[in-house]
Amino acid sequence: MRQTGYPHGRPGYVVDHVVPLKRGGKDETGNMQWQTKADAKKKDRIEQ
Repeated sequence: MRQTGYPHGRPGYVVDHVVPLKRGGKDETGNMQWQTKADAKKKDRIEQ
């Protein structure tokens, strides 16, 4: 978050792993993106 200029988070957004950790994604900046909370909920339903 610090690298994006939002060290304390971005209101209305969450940090999302593009490739989920449980599917082999890495916990590194190249696999992370800001995502709206609504979009994150949709993606979570699909990934289950």
